[in-house]
Amino acid sequence: MGDYTIIDAHAHLWLRQDTMVNGKPIRTLPNGRSWFMDEERQMLPPFMIDGKNTAEVFLSNMDYAQVSAAVITQEFIDGDQNEYLEVVARRYPDRFFVCGFCDVRRPGFLAQARGLRERGFRAIAVPGHRLFLPEGRVWLTSDEMMELFRFMEREGMILSMALADGDTQVAEMKEVIAECPRLKIAIAHFGMVTTDGWLEQIKLARNPNVMIESGGITWLFNSEFYPFRGAVEAIRTAADTVGADKLMWGSDYPRTITAITYRMSYDFVSKSDELTHEFKAAFLGMNAKNFYGFGELKKLPYIKNMSE
Repeated sequence: MGDYTIIDAHAHLWLRQDTMVNGKPIRTLPNGRSWFMDEERQMLPPFMIDGKNTAEVFLSNMDYAQVSAAVITQEFIDGDQNEYLEVVARRYPDRFFVCGFCDVRRPGFLAQARGLRERGFRAIAVPGHRLFLPEGRVWLTSDEMMELFRFMEREGMILSMALADGDTQVAEMKEVIAECPRLKIAIAHFGMVTTDGWLEQIKLARNPNVMIESGGITWLFNSEFYPFRGAVEAIRTAADTVGADKLMWGSDYPRTITAITYRMSYDFVSKSDELTHEFKAAFLGMNAKNFYGFGELKKLPYIKNMSE
């Protein structure tokens, strides 16, 4: 595999899903399943029978896959996990960097963000792709949203941003970046790489404080499946577009491991003969280490499995 320090720049944790998105429910069911809007879906691997996506289970996966640390972001479909993630951050400060969450769909979220900062959160996740509501679109450039971004810039917080398909919200993000040039931003899902216009999201990383992370790239390329040669080609294209130092690996754990193992979510990169050792080291960990400010990281041994 090579001697890489590996950091997952996009993962999720929750104790229970119990929320509504656009009037539709997301609820934890037995055997790793959830009621997801209109249907029953396998949200977690079926052996996670209690539906709890805990830090301890993730750490077991991380240790086996030799992933030293992870960034925990948040999403509307999982509900507000701030209280749990506070506990996680206190309990495992060297393994997890956690993002806070406020409901940017409704007015009043700036006060929530101020409260998150007071509680010690150093980042906030904004699922921008979920802001197309039945009652209308929430613009990333709205007055309160821009106040939020200016506040985060002043406080030195990181913005974890998931955008809608392709270039749908790119113009808005350009305005945000121009207004808040010192705001550190991680763009999720590798620009929704399998949709038209995805490179326009990648090009946002030409700005000095903007990074791109690949959370979900394996589900985006699920139709071609492992070893995800299309994903490797997209990673090379992105590196040619903005530079290798602007890209970070992310898994979108745990949803992705309903189809593949956790190690498989990155070893299609580490095993690829189309990427250099130097690129792999930067992409798989060192870029995220520098961007999120991780300190000394745990060295994890390789453990043989029973198929070897």
